[in-house]
Parts: sequence; C-alpha cells; structure tokens
Amino acid sequence: MAAYLNTDTWARREAFEFFRGFDQPGFNVCVRVDAAPLKAAVAARGQSFSLACLFIALRLANLHEPFRYRLEADGRVRVHEAVHGSSTVLREDESFGFSYLDHTPDWAAFHTQGQAAVAAARTRATMAEAREAEAALLYFTTLPWLHFTSFAHARTSGRERGIPKIAFGRALAEGPRLWLPLSVEVHHALMDGLHVGRYVQAFEAALAAPEAWLGP
Repeated sequence: MAAYLNTDTWARREAFEFFRGFDQPGFNVCVRVDAAPLKAAVAARGQSFSLACLFIALRLANLHEPFRYRLEADGRVRVHEAVHGSSTVLREDESFGFSYLDHTPDWAAFHTQGQAAVAAARTRATMAEAREAEAALLYFTTLPWLHFTSFAHARTSGRERGIPKIAFGRALAEGPRLWLPLSVEVHHALMDGLHVGRYVQAFEAALAAPEAWLGP
C-alpha cells in the first residue's frame, strides 16, 4: 500500500504550501567533495569509480527520507519505500541514453547490474526504458569533461513531481585530494537547504570511509 505524508501535521507545512506554487520550485547547490579515498578503494578492486559514486549517492538518498518524497497529481506527498536510479550513458555515436539502476544495499550486486545496465543503454535503440518514466527515481548525469562550479538542468513547464537530480563533474587532483564536483537539485516544497546539507555531509563521510559502504 502506498504511504503518504500527513502534510496537515508536517512541521514544514507552511513552506510546502508556499513553494509548491512557484513556477520554478527547485533549488540547486554545487559543492566539491574529496573522492580520493573512494577512487583508491575501487581502483584496488578493479571496479568502476563512476558506479561507486552512483551507488553511494543512491544509498544515501534512500537513507534520507525527504529524497523519497514525490508530489502526486492530487497534491499529496507520497513517501516511496525505495527509490532507484536513472543515469545518462554516452554512446559511441555521441548520442546518449539512460540506464536504469535498481537500488540495493549490496555493492557487489549493484556493480554487476550497473555494468549490465550501462552496456544495455549503449546499444538500445531507444533513449530510455519504460521504467524511467516512474516517479520513484533519482536522475543522475555526469559531465566528465568539466570541473563545473554551477549547474542547471533542462526542465519542462508541466507538473513537477519533485524528483531529485544529481550531477557529477570531472574530478581534479590537488595534492592528495581528488575534488569531485557534485550538484544536487531538489524541490523546495519537499525539502530545504538543511536536508540537502545533511545529504552532502553524509556523502562526504561516505567518500572518506568507502570500505564501510563497499564491504570487504
């Protein structure tokens, strides 16, 4: 059975009512996070750094409840039990498609299915799978050519469901650190800077101690 937030008793009710009527209700923050420990950990295992970033980002979204909130057409806020990932994949002809990534707390399982999903997206005739129209998703993209300091996503003028959008940029080595640009865009009716701040802080902590997330 679908679960819904009781917005009548929500401490953020006033902010929810205020921001959901905005023409552009999203806000975006960009930060740099030190990914050197994670890069070293996956390199030692012969695994994908980009999939590891997606794994941690998706795990944290599932652990931070506001990232599982979605706006329904009737105005209710649905609380999804789990959210999954949809990530851009570059093809050989320089077009791109989307890969669907099921959420799992098991890094080895995620890495295996992630490799298969990326390979499928590179050869699929269509841009996306039908599942990528679902609301229980996080949207991911990566710009490995740019060490960006700001970011804006394309958007439609239709109803906004509140799906968070996360972007990664080109990692830049500075001494022992590997600075990775991270952009997080969310719906202000569903969460505030406090919640994004907690998410980013948790992401920084996970990057600093990757073994706790990747397992032995």
